[in-house]
Amino acid sequence: MTLVDIEAGLGQQRSTLDLQDIVESAAIFLEDASAREIIRWAAATFGDRLCLTSSMSDALLIDLVSRVKPGVDVLFIDTGYHFAETIGTRDAVQQVYDVNVINIKSSRTVQEQDRDLGPRLFGRNPDLCCYLRKVEPLNRALEPYLAWISGIRRDEATSRTGTKVVEWDAKRQMVKVNPIAKWTQEDVDNYMADNGVLINPLHYDNYPSIGCAPCTRQVAEGEDPRSGRWAGLGKVECGIHL
Repeated sequence: MTLVDIEAGLGQQRSTLDLQDIVESAAIFLEDASAREIIRWAAATFGDRLCLTSSMSDALLIDLVSRVKPGVDVLFIDTGYHFAETIGTRDAVQQVYDVNVINIKSSRTVQEQDRDLGPRLFGRNPDLCCYLRKVEPLNRALEPYLAWISGIRRDEATSRTGTKVVEWDAKRQMVKVNPIAKWTQEDVDNYMADNGVLINPLHYDNYPSIGCAPCTRQVAEGEDPRSGRWAGLGKVECGIHL
């Protein structure tokens, strides 16, 4: 069976074939495929019930996916704590790329959360804050879809080394596609330079990994790129990818 066979077969049977069977087969056949081939398979298999998520750290994934599936839904979680540069990148993406950016918000504003749970929850209980402002809103937003595309890579953190190019997202009971899981930072840098990809300007100010402003600091030369996230809090993931 070739990549074309699995793409055509699964595309025709997606309404009846168990999603976990799709994952098991695709993870094997697509392991050595290019990022574009993986995205092409996902678009053919899931159609309009496919979306991607973006933190607006850069538009690499948006650039890749929009070339294969113009008009794709891009879910952006507006936590209420983002840097102005991140919001600016989101707005620029809407103008530059052929995508449909969907702004997702928590059921409570930051002010309502402060009122109900006390101020600076991100410092006292960062796991709960991330759940309320990121994980739960994304879970709700993903409900209409069968599959979602993420930009996580195996080399980003030890918690991501086992990432497959196609996975079963058991928590959300849907398919998760990671087309650049095998990419290195060099691959990322080369693609962005070659294709003029939009990038969050904070990257030029020593913010290699960008999250919410209260929980993200600049990274010194030689430090791990993700060491600026939740520094001193013993936390390495927001919970979306766990």
